[in-house]
Amino acid sequence: MKQTTSTTFTIHKLLLSVSLFSLLWGCQQNSNSEDTEQTSDERQGPPNFVIIFADDLGYGDLGAYGHPTIRTPNLDQMAAEGQRWTNFYVAASVCTPSRAAILTGRLPVRNGMTSNKSRVLFPNSLNGLPPGEVTIAEQLKKAGYATAAIGKWHLGHRPQFLPTAQGFDTYFGIPYSNDMDKVGKGNYRALPEDSIRYEDYNVPLMRDTAIIEQPADQNTITRRYSEEAVAFIKAHKEEPFFVYLAHNLPHIPLFASKDFKGKSERGLYGDVLEEIDDGVGKIITALKEEGLAENTIVVFTSDNGPWLPFETHGGSAGLLRAGKGTTWEGGMREPCIFWSPGRIEPAVITGLGSTMDLFTTFSNMAGVPIPEDRIIDGVDLSATLLEGEPSPRKGILYYRGPEIYAARLGAYKAHYITQGEYGQFGGKEEHATPILYNLSHDPSEQYNIAEEHPEVLAEINAFVEEHKTNLVKGEDQLADRE
Repeated sequence: MKQTTSTTFTIHKLLLSVSLFSLLWGCQQNSNSEDTEQTSDERQGPPNFVIIFADDLGYGDLGAYGHPTIRTPNLDQMAAEGQRWTNFYVAASVCTPSRAAILTGRLPVRNGMTSNKSRVLFPNSLNGLPPGEVTIAEQLKKAGYATAAIGKWHLGHRPQFLPTAQGFDTYFGIPYSNDMDKVGKGNYRALPEDSIRYEDYNVPLMRDTAIIEQPADQNTITRRYSEEAVAFIKAHKEEPFFVYLAHNLPHIPLFASKDFKGKSERGLYGDVLEEIDDGVGKIITALKEEGLAENTIVVFTSDNGPWLPFETHGGSAGLLRAGKGTTWEGGMREPCIFWSPGRIEPAVITGLGSTMDLFTTFSNMAGVPIPEDRIIDGVDLSATLLEGEPSPRKGILYYRGPEIYAARLGAYKAHYITQGEYGQFGGKEEHATPILYNLSHDPSEQYNIAEEHPEVLAEINAFVEEHKTNLVKGEDQLADRE
């Protein structure tokens, strides 16, 4: 009997030891799991950023923004899964100053990348974006980001102004617009779509600071840009990265690869956009395959509105008035899609936004302080993107060269000066009483309501005057040429 009791006690003791061991082992496993999750979160770190920047794309050129025949399934899916902004603006209605603004978060008038004489840089221009300006790439480098510029630069083609001198680790693209360095005799506006030759434009394709192809084969350039972006993402998937992919299309002349040429119902212009959309799809697929989608913010927008005089070779501003070169809505309001599954809640955002806001938003998300030695015109859109809060941006200034032509505050826009461009929409006219539109009611800017709302004009005037009190214009960087 004593032996049986002893044996029972021994068994109970053994079972208790096993239970305690199992409990301790489980706790340790849970602890290790929590540690692993924490380490994974820490390794994930701040988000990656990809900007896809089209050239001369109109507000009405994407399926998600109402185009009836251009197929953009990847951008449409981005818009459905992310945020589609309907009141998103560039800082200028032509290439160079608009690009200076998106990269620096500053109005071009502050850094001299604007001029009455010449609003863009040319192959014989001597200057570029001043080295003292701080780009998004330079900001993100402070947080250990790998940075790449791909595509059209147009902020200075001399070595001291190229992307590799402005915070980008690498560059692959053309240094200015794809219609420059023209050597052929053909007129791309008059030629049949299948007779435009890339050899007629002696535009160089560069890798960092070296020319690797001249003329650049523009038939394949859209595909190569997208492939370059995918390769960079895969090569830097273990560290935070920033990709600035600035397509040089659909700026004329238009080119598409054999896989897309002749495929769109919209003609060559549609072919071009559908190939750009395909590249967007390849980038999104790469992010998903590498497990990076939920920690990457992708933004798609354009530098200015459509180049309307080129008829079917130009795009459409949809219901907006005018296009490229003007301060009417069609020149400066652009499609904008933000995508980051699980991070950005799907929504249609009707609040105001600007390309300049990307500088501030990305800097804050990456934990990089905003420079305090200069005025930054961008505002932080993080709360709108991540939490669905209303956009903090209250107004928009419409500069043409160094002059303010119009201003928007809330729903209302006042035109102080109106002027067409490229032979369209009339000459320059200064308005003693500004023209006033309610853009929420009248996005096509058809019905002047200035007489009914003098109090609104007074508010917009005060907004403009407050801006002017701290405005120091930069020295004109665009005027000097060889």
